[in-house]
Amino acid sequence: MGFLWALIVGGIIGWLASLILGKDVPGGIIGNIIAGFVGALIGQALFGNWGPMVAGFAIVPALLGAIILILIVSFILRAVNKR
Repeated sequence: MGFLWALIVGGIIGWLASLILGKDVPGGIIGNIIAGFVGALIGQALFGNWGPMVAGFAIVPALLGAIILILIVSFILRAVNKR
């Protein structure tokens, strides 16, 4: 059951980050889950574990990390599409 909660929370974090930025994450729901998980790793590595914890995610650093990840991915996709 814990893994299911982690998937749900990861998806919500990725979805919220895409809403904040106004950019769609490639891959739909799977992309949101990946952005949430990878964003949580980035955010917790950069900002530490602080704030509310849900399903093993420190929500604020995870959201900040997901925003950073989506910005990086959107810049890369924009550069690739220009070619």
